[in-house]
Formats: sequence, C-alpha cells, structure tokens
Amino acid sequence: MWIIGTLTSLTLIVLLLVDAFETILQPRRVTHRFRFARLFYRNTWKLWRAVGLWMRPGKRREAYLSIFGPLSLLGLFATWVIGLILGFGLLHASLGSAVAAPEERATFLTYLYLSGTTFFTLGYGDVIPMTALGRGLTVAEAGLGFAFLAVTIGYLPVLYQAFSRREVTISLLDARGGSPPSAAQILVRLARAGNLVTLDSFLVEWERWSAELLESHLSFPVLSYFRSQHDNQSWLAALASMLDTCAVLIAEVKSQSSYQAQLTFAMARHAAVDLALVLKTPPSVPAADRLPDHERQRLRAQLRQAGLDLHAEAGTDARLTELRGMYEPFLGALARRFLFALPPFVPDNDMPDNWQRSAWMNRTPGIGSLPLASVDDAHFE
Repeated sequence: MWIIGTLTSLTLIVLLLVDAFETILQPRRVTHRFRFARLFYRNTWKLWRAVGLWMRPGKRREAYLSIFGPLSLLGLFATWVIGLILGFGLLHASLGSAVAAPEERATFLTYLYLSGTTFFTLGYGDVIPMTALGRGLTVAEAGLGFAFLAVTIGYLPVLYQAFSRREVTISLLDARGGSPPSAAQILVRLARAGNLVTLDSFLVEWERWSAELLESHLSFPVLSYFRSQHDNQSWLAALASMLDTCAVLIAEVKSQSSYQAQLTFAMARHAAVDLALVLKTPPSVPAADRLPDHERQRLRAQLRQAGLDLHAEAGTDARLTELRGMYEPFLGALARRFLFALPPFVPDNDMPDNWQRSAWMNRTPGIGSLPLASVDDAHFE
C-alpha cells in the first residue's frame, strides 16, 4: 500500500512541477495534449462563459468577463500550491516518516500540516521530522516552496508588461480607426488627413504588433483572457481590423503600400491561425456575412469620397472574398470562444471615438465634437 501512495505522491509532485515549468518558464509553445493548466482553463472558462452568456451584452457582461483573466491566474497558482502540499504530505504519510508532534499518533492531517508549514517556510517547530529521510524531504520541500513562490512573483511583472505593450498599440488605434476600429475608418482618416505617405510605417507597426501578439500569447496563453480597458476594444478586434484593412488595400486600392500590406496581412493571419490552433478553437464559417454587397458598395463609396484610387470593380470582389476566407473563420471561432465582438468593415454611423466620449467631454459642450480628420496642422503650431 505504501508503494502505491509513494508513487502517487511522486507522480503528483512531478506533474505539477512540470506543468508550472511549462507555463511560467518555458517560452516555447507546449504541444503535448495532457496539461493540467490547459485542463484548468478549459473547464473553468466553460463555466465562467456559461454564466456570461446569461447576461445581456454590454458593460456589465464585459466587467464580469474581465475578471476571469487575473482571477484564473490566482486560482491556477493556488491549485499548484495546494497540489504540491498535498503531494509532499502524502509522501510523508506513505513513507511513515517519524515526527514529534502534539498528537500521540501522527495522522495524515499531521503530515499535511507539516508539509504546509514547510512549503511556506513558516518554521513553527511544533511538528518535527525525526528520521533522516523525513528531514531530507522537509529540506527539499522548503527549498522548492521558496523557489516556487519566487518564480511565481517574478512571473507576474513579465505577464503584465506583455499585456501593457499589447494594450498601448490598441489604444493608439482609437483615434486612427474609430471605436471600435474598422478598415473603412482607418483608410478614410489617413486619406482625408493627407497622410497616405505614412501608410507603410503604420502597416509596419502593426506587422510588429501582430508578431508580438503571437509570441506573447503563445508563451503566455492566459493573456488571451485579459480584456482591454474599453468595452469596444479587444486584441481580437484590433487584429481583425488590421486584416480587414490589409485585405481592402490588396484587393481594392491602388497603392504603393500593397507589398507592405501583404506582409502585414501574412503576419496578422499567422497570428490568428496559430492562436486558434493553440487554443483548440477549430475554424468555422461565420454565421453572418461581415461584408454583404450593399456594405461593400458603401465601403467603396467612402474610399472614393476620401480620394483613394480604386481598382476596377470587376474581379476585386472575388479577390476580397478570397482574402477574407483566409482569416475570417479563425477570427469568428475565437470571437465565439472569448465572447468578443468582431468590428464591422464599415461602421453603421459616425460614433464618436473613446477619447471624445469621456464624462468630462460630455460636461463641456463642443469639446468632444471635433472630428479628428478635420483638425488642421495649424492648430498645433
């Protein structure tokens, strides 16, 4: 019986340590199927998401969903710690470690208490191992607990720095593409402001952002559950708007930036496909067409009105549909998994941006009504 207990406890300890190592320290994507962290997130998110689906879409649901990312992280850490304490306690009990304790006879709870005080290096001294094997296990657990807590504390700043880098670029998109961002607004605002010469640098910036998104979310998949500051922003909406913009540039617009648009499109699509693969989210055909014929005509009309030179309409529709088919099934699947809303190609109306909608803007008439595209450079001289 003690052999089974010993093997069970050692297996539990090793599995939890390997899982923590792969989650926190290993920067490479883990490909094997059986992982505790993956099982933890898959089941806890199912429950959390099910409750969210009962809520009406809006601020309340977004606030509820935004809690899951940081709370699940704390839950995962707590589960690791409890599992390790339980594993060492079971190991002591299986080996029958002799201890000096207040109880006349050591029970499993006594060994569990010894394991807990040792892991957190409390050093009360009321339960003391009396054999060399017991002392060795206690020293090993104390060192492991100290190292585990140190690594965990060091993991959080790295995680939140990656989150901050992601969100800074998303926030910059607010004034450039609207809230939520859309391909039409990104291109129209650049054209109306006469800044098409900066299109290449804009696309380069988002190519790099897509690469960083892929790298950070493969290394730290929990970041996928961290939501943006505003309800109408998300990492998936930003990725979708960039893919839409690049697809429109490649298929519809005569531009010298077509090559850079292809590079950015390739990187952004790579991020969408790989994230769907890692998160076990199979692509599926979207339930509704994001760009029906009448919306496509509106898109072309807005682009022409902004002064963009478009290709002849014949053939562009098929090309744009082909490009959209390369990424929309993955975006749609990710949106359903995380309960994100994908942005439209063309916004329904002229909604003000987030920077124009704050409470202070509303209290000062006229201060938030100035469209960004109408701001002249002379205002800043």
